[in-house]
Amino acid sequence: MLGLGGTTRGGSATERALRVSLAAAEALGAETALFAGGDLLSLPMYRPGELHREDVAAHLVSLFRRLDGIIIATPAYHGSVSGLVKNALDYTEDLRADDRIYFDGCAVGCICCAGGWQAAGQTLVAMRTIAHALRGWPTPFGAMINTSLPVFDQSGQVVDESTSLQLKLVGRQVAEFASMRLRAAT
Repeated sequence: MLGLGGTTRGGSATERALRVSLAAAEALGAETALFAGGDLLSLPMYRPGELHREDVAAHLVSLFRRLDGIIIATPAYHGSVSGLVKNALDYTEDLRADDRIYFDGCAVGCICCAGGWQAAGQTLVAMRTIAHALRGWPTPFGAMINTSLPVFDQSGQVVDESTSLQLKLVGRQVAEFASMRLRAAT
């Protein structure tokens, strides 16, 4: 399972939220990988038709190809996903001719962090739309985190019980769905 998201700041609220969800998936036995912060920042802009991939882009595409589920976490920027997250998702185009196109049949967990509920709601809808466009199956629950409220302490631990429950639920739903799909395929 891949955790994708964050901001240019390592340890941002979005990255912290993503890590909580990934930990919940790991607790159910999922193998996870994280592509966040500095990875997103060093990822070249996606260029359609470009065949050469720099190492960081090639690594991301290989993670896309291996995943059975993905959790995408983004800050809400003007009611939508951040440019960094969108750029990373654009690299799924390299999977368009694969046996499994894009995220076909994969669970997609969505987490949005925003300084208010309105932007969070709009962004969550945008994330679900992107997941559908990539043939993924958004989990029934998507987490909206209002970062204008106290959510994390100085050490990065979740201090809000509702937030903790949301993030863990996203991770569990992606892991459980991926596990069901793998069992059905064998």
